[in-house]
Amino acid sequence: MKKFLAIYLGAMHSDAFKKWNAMDAATRKQREQAGMEAWMRWGQDHKKSIVYDGGPLGKTKRADAGGVADIKNLMGGYVIVEAETHEAAARMFLNHPHFSIFPGESVEIMECLPMPKM
Repeated sequence: MKKFLAIYLGAMHSDAFKKWNAMDAATRKQREQAGMEAWMRWGQDHKKSIVYDGGPLGKTKRADAGGVADIKNLMGGYVIVEAETHEAAARMFLNHPHFSIFPGESVEIMECLPMPKM
């Protein structure tokens, strides 16, 4: 089985987030509850494939030749899964609550490759 890193993406300035933030508090709370229940079901449905639960991501810093700086990106969370193929790993995230209930935009899935041997 191959391992895949899945990154949950979403921009705070997207139309989906604007609509989410425009909801009244009670509606948003109800939607959050439904979303978390659906996310937990997704986790149970794919329990055998989840290698590492991952979780939400915090603020980002970039280190490069110029030093260290605070930056923003679209990454909101991650999980590591196992699957036979890249396609199979990606299909696990079809209709995921991240974007079907919550205002996330997408999930990007990439294979975790072994380090090249010298």
